[in-house]
Amino acid sequence: MKQAGEQAGPRPAGGSAAFGVPEQRSASAWPPAQPAGRGRGEHTHSEPPAPRLAGRGKVERSSVRGQVLDALRAALVSGDLVPGEVYSAPALGERFGVSATPVREAMQQLAREGAVEVVPNRGFRVALRTARERAELAEVRGLVETPIVLRLARTLPANRWAALRPAAQETVAAAARGDLPRYAEADRAFHRALLSLAGNDQLVRVADDLRRRIVWSGCDLRADAAQHVALLDALEAQDVTAVNAAIHQHFG
Repeated sequence: MKQAGEQAGPRPAGGSAAFGVPEQRSASAWPPAQPAGRGRGEHTHSEPPAPRLAGRGKVERSSVRGQVLDALRAALVSGDLVPGEVYSAPALGERFGVSATPVREAMQQLAREGAVEVVPNRGFRVALRTARERAELAEVRGLVETPIVLRLARTLPANRWAALRPAAQETVAAAARGDLPRYAEADRAFHRALLSLAGNDQLVRVADDLRRRIVWSGCDLRADAAQHVALLDALEAQDVTAVNAAIHQHFG
């Protein structure tokens, strides 16, 4: 459904009659060629190329929104979607080779998560995070995760922590490559694996929601990854004092 004042962009040719969405283009053909003139529904700001959707042949309508959402999240992490810039659903949909509807739905989900904000009749602005907001988010994450990690440090046997070593090492590898999207996923995997040991699914979901608000650009990935390793070393050593120091440094 179109929002008031927002015009849908032109639909790409070759759409799937069964699901009303286009067939997925191959990666080599991405991004699709843009028309010489500005398409309907595009705002006046310049927009960077939209991130790729993995080529999967015909795409079910129910899966399009999820693919677009994943691609948009990766683009937010990498900086391809620029903080402060406004993006219209029709223009992004044209670049993705899908209709504006799944893009708008994905953007609305990101708005609920605080990653973007709705700009009436124009589209969605990528949220800017001030230094204070970043510090506040780190404090909240620390309040959620620190007591759980300390409780686990006191109650779990040392041999339970070895399973987390590959996840910690993956953050180190991604940081060494400077791969922001991969680092964000590796960091998420490490913290999920750690918190899952508490057996509280709601806790994991809350922590995930908070993590989606992180702005990784400008972060010292190598230092952040090294803190994962230091925390895991302290947990394996069953040194609660060192665990407390490592977890506070991580969120401090």
